[in-house]
Amino acid sequence: MTTETVKYQRKELELKALLEITQAINENKTESVLLNIFKFTCLVHLNIKSLMLYVASSGNFSLRIAHNIKERVPDEIPGDGVEENKEKGKLSLTLSEEYSFSEVNIYVPVYHKDTMLAILLLRKKEDDAELDLDFTQALANILVVALENKRFARRQLEQERLRKEVEIASSVQRMLFPALLPQTDKLKAKVTYYPHSTVGGDYYDLIQKSDDEVFFCIADVSGKGMPAALLMSNFQAALRTLLRSFSDLKMIVEQLNFTIFENTVGERFITFFLGHYNYKTQTLHYVNAGHNPPVICRKGGDAPELLEAGTTILGAFEKLPFLETGTRTGLRDFILHLYTDGLTETIDMDELEFGDTRFFDYVGENWCEDPNAFHEGFFQVLDAFANGQHRRDDITLLTLRFK
Repeated sequence: MTTETVKYQRKELELKALLEITQAINENKTESVLLNIFKFTCLVHLNIKSLMLYVASSGNFSLRIAHNIKERVPDEIPGDGVEENKEKGKLSLTLSEEYSFSEVNIYVPVYHKDTMLAILLLRKKEDDAELDLDFTQALANILVVALENKRFARRQLEQERLRKEVEIASSVQRMLFPALLPQTDKLKAKVTYYPHSTVGGDYYDLIQKSDDEVFFCIADVSGKGMPAALLMSNFQAALRTLLRSFSDLKMIVEQLNFTIFENTVGERFITFFLGHYNYKTQTLHYVNAGHNPPVICRKGGDAPELLEAGTTILGAFEKLPFLETGTRTGLRDFILHLYTDGLTETIDMDELEFGDTRFFDYVGENWCEDPNAFHEGFFQVLDAFANGQHRRDDITLLTLRFK
């Protein structure tokens, strides 16, 4: 057989190998299929005896193919343990003493631009047999780029899945909030809500049970994203179901706590404030479950008061360790400001918090304003304080004016 015939046959085999792997890639075969085709090609068409393929993954190199290797080799090579001397054509691998690569004697680095994507380690069946390293490297490059593209596609699908999840969670959350807040002679309500991200953990609600009774609440759910949105959805459904049949705040709060604890096994919690006002008796009953105490301001009354009576956060204990109901009587023409901790924990450029004192001072000086005017003025002050600093949490302010 002439030298030209041998060369022709080798080129024919190389072309066949190239065709097989490119066809598998075009048919979108799985990673395992591509790796098997590459291994078969190396063993049969390229006359290789032993081979290992390490592919870059999260800064390291993970073993994807190992054939005819009897020694113990690592499943992963640290990225900082690989060093190539291109001038001398040598690869330096930092390995612990328990590993050895003595069964292979040729290395083929696979690059994309200046980044090493993979390392192919191999041994020929006959040491004096000819091997086209350029073609071997090109074939390995085609394989590794295909694997990279598959990983990229998976990441894109995962990102799209997460985007859809956030979109659904955001839609769920929007449905939980009241579509309209009352603007009547008896009650004017105004809310300002700034979610930290697309899906926030704050919740507020207002339920007009009858002409003489109104329930209102504000809550802060631990966590963010879909888990928080689902917990909030479950919480709102439980609250509204209870309010349709009962008015006893203690019973409602105890049942809500049990529901949250049962669903989350104490791994998530909710700070919560629930209030109930009766226009006929001019009485406010409330329970504060570990939430920032709302501020109540009475016309002609003393300084603003904090509504603190209640219990601890919901969901932390199977049974609430203590529970009391707060009461205010003789209430007429008064204002309530309910808020979440994202408001007072707003920071400025020096990492200083806005704090409770600044908020209470503003309330004391401006409480008699119309709710819309109060919100407009307050958030101008808050934004000026933050001076462009990024918000770290959801911010909710709910103002109710009863007459």
